[in-house]
Amino acid sequence: MEPRDQDAAAGPPPARPRYGEAVFRPEEAGEGERIDFGALAYDDVTMARLRALGVGPGWRCLDVGAGTGTVSRRLVEEAGVAGVLAVDRDVRFLAARPVAGLDLLEADVTAPGFDPGRFRLVHARFVLMHLPEPERVVARLAGLVEPGGVLVLSDAVDLTGGTAPGTPYAVAMRAMWRGLRDTIGTDVSWVPSYPVLLRAAGLRRVGAEVHVPPLVPGSPISRFWADTWERSRAAMVSTGLVDDAALDGAVRYLESEECAALSAGMLTVWGRR
Repeated sequence: MEPRDQDAAAGPPPARPRYGEAVFRPEEAGEGERIDFGALAYDDVTMARLRALGVGPGWRCLDVGAGTGTVSRRLVEEAGVAGVLAVDRDVRFLAARPVAGLDLLEADVTAPGFDPGRFRLVHARFVLMHLPEPERVVARLAGLVEPGGVLVLSDAVDLTGGTAPGTPYAVAMRAMWRGLRDTIGTDVSWVPSYPVLLRAAGLRRVGAEVHVPPLVPGSPISRFWADTWERSRAAMVSTGLVDDAALDGAVRYLESEECAALSAGMLTVWGRR
């Protein structure tokens, strides 16, 4: 009998951990608060764009990767939409703050059978950058938009690469992006291609804008990054770009009056069916 091939005997390599597994686990104390710091930095901009696109009474909306549900609830309570279906792989934060008109679905948008219906608005923020095969996911979400409806996608754009000064903040951010890519597959390099992907998915009247919140001591975005670094510390240190002392120094820099840096921007792109 010939010996079995060792690689074949071992089977396929294990799947890469995903967001919420190796890092940013929802069961960890304070994870909901970390997400809410990001919401405080970006929600007003998101809501202004959605309202400018006409989102309001009569609209049925899908919020993918809804997190703690801040956008979903504001769509119901402020924009007066007909209803929101909020989808996440873990809905514990959504279930903790229910409101009338907000329905929950615990599901994976990448699963083959994911098809919750058709919606006037399909929205996803800071979701696709953590998922593989972005073209496929964009096409799937575009297919959930009813005629006359709009797809709105937002994700991070990295402003610490290239010739950006090597401040403690920038060094930490570079380590974070690489560590998250190596650990859970997060990849923001393709985010600027959003407009092309929406056009390829058959959408029209495609538009885009970028928002960069100011990094000032004690601001929601500064607190969000400090907390994010702490929760991804092991992944960041494993890159060799920072050690624990450098990361602690970057947090102090972020919280000081000496901080002079650009936060990651939020690129928002929209297109109509």
